[in-house]
Amino acid sequence: MTVTARIVASRISTNVDYDKPGLQCGFLRVPHSSHESAYGWIPVPICVAANGSGPTVLLMAGNHGDEYEGQIALMKILRSFEPSEIRGRVILLTAANLPAVMAGRRVSPIDGGNLNRSFPGDPNGTPTEMIAHYIENVLLPMCQYSFDLHSGGSSLEYVASVHARYGVDERIRADTLAAITAFGAPYGGLFKPLEGEPRTMGAAAERKNVLHLNIEIGGGGTVSRELVTKAENGVRRLLAHIGIIPGAPRDDMPKKIRYFAIEGASNYVYCMDQGLFEPLAALHQEVQAGQPAGALHFPDTPWARETVVKFECSGVVLCRRFPGWARRGDCLYQIGSPSQYVAL
Repeated sequence: MTVTARIVASRISTNVDYDKPGLQCGFLRVPHSSHESAYGWIPVPICVAANGSGPTVLLMAGNHGDEYEGQIALMKILRSFEPSEIRGRVILLTAANLPAVMAGRRVSPIDGGNLNRSFPGDPNGTPTEMIAHYIENVLLPMCQYSFDLHSGGSSLEYVASVHARYGVDERIRADTLAAITAFGAPYGGLFKPLEGEPRTMGAAAERKNVLHLNIEIGGGGTVSRELVTKAENGVRRLLAHIGIIPGAPRDDMPKKIRYFAIEGASNYVYCMDQGLFEPLAALHQEVQAGQPAGALHFPDTPWARETVVKFECSGVVLCRRFPGWARRGDCLYQIGSPSQYVAL
């Protein structure tokens, strides 16, 4: 017997009207009954700016709570909006997983939920699962575009880069590469998710035929003013590129964008032991397969020889582990390979 999946209505409500012109700010009310608040709800901020005809775009940050540049950039963009200058509709989730954002943690302190590993979500699930379900089944069907701002968070540090899933639709792939170029980061590329990874925001957007970009800028659990500005200007360029606003700053555009691909597990370097991590390569550095990537030193046995890990592919260092302590299974580096899809 064939079973047809049924989309269950979200239990999240909101006080914004997505079809109303102008600028509205309110909350997604995520039901959460707790010891302190029997009939309570989690107030996830949401804003909508709309005017006239045009595309709809979802701008999102706070998918992970400890990734800050994107949150600040979207708040600054929101506060500058003049609805009369917009052609279309912009939906902003500046703190998508609010409990994680307020705790400054990658995952929610309420349910341990990683929003970017919770799609397609569950309308009757945990708060994080309910948020994921609402985004995929209520917000994304309204949109033609979604741009999700990330950083390396507490454990990683990223170069300014934009990437997207390598989709099967050639038209969407071409439009995606054009949008990556429009953002104006020094690096941009396509990746093939490990094991197909269906639980991310990018996978949700792909299921809804929405052009999606994953923007990675900064990290290390801190904030760079330069990178906040780069994120803000890049999002404005994307909005101009898709015709929602008339123009955007271009003075911080790189002279050349380096395109990369992430093909699989060999693009990642993982820790296979436990100790103090000494990085042997820096962000932006060109590396070769077989080259030493880092050394692990062992404080509990200081006489033991260090363990050296090596890169498995050649390319450019896109991100590195930020904390000094590393354990087996921790990601140490991500490498962008020279692109097959766009000429360097």
